[in-house]
Amino acid sequence: MLKQVAGLVVLFIVLCAGCDGSGQPSQEARRPPQAGQPMDASRTAAHLAAARMAALTGDQAAVQRNAEAISEDMRRAMKIPDAARPIDHEAARTIARAMPEVVSAAWLDRSNFLVRVQDAEARNERTIDELCNRLESLGDTLAVVVHLQNTKPRTPEEGDTLSRNCQLPMGDNAFLQTQRKVNVVDPAVRAQQRANAELERHKPQRQQTDGDRAALEAIPEM
Repeated sequence: MLKQVAGLVVLFIVLCAGCDGSGQPSQEARRPPQAGQPMDASRTAAHLAAARMAALTGDQAAVQRNAEAISEDMRRAMKIPDAARPIDHEAARTIARAMPEVVSAAWLDRSNFLVRVQDAEARNERTIDELCNRLESLGDTLAVVVHLQNTKPRTPEEGDTLSRNCQLPMGDNAFLQTQRKVNVVDPAVRAQQRANAELERHKPQRQQTDGDRAALEAIPEM
């Protein structure tokens, strides 16, 4: 009996591990592997030691495996996409269009992937993470920058494109990758326009106040 109770408790813990605070399964997408991180010194040392041991025993295959592992860690630390694992563009479009919130998907060039979603709720980094996770089976997503656009913006801000490399923080680029401007209006320009509009909104009030003060000063003393 006690074993059965213990088994039920373990099962309950396992089921709740994938839930959020509401008791429902978490909708948070798994974060894709992150490139650009410093190399792990202990991991590198372990590979070097294993390669030396393999060389002493004549195991050339093991030497090559450890050398390739160090090279792979170095490539990812330097944010260099793997040229041997390019993403198939047509397959990527098929995967993107299969997502329920995606309306359309198209490649702007070799690296920049424009994906349009149905509403503002889907225009977020969780959607980018989910798409990038689905693209992992095709190749190295470090070569992919996703540009997410809302097809039904209610405000100018909701119309801005959300752009991010699959494996890097917002605003960061892979090696030799340039930041492509996709917004029709640059967000910085829109911010300046809002600031100018705010100044104009207060300007008539200041002019009226200055005019009233000038009129009062013009009244002769009795």
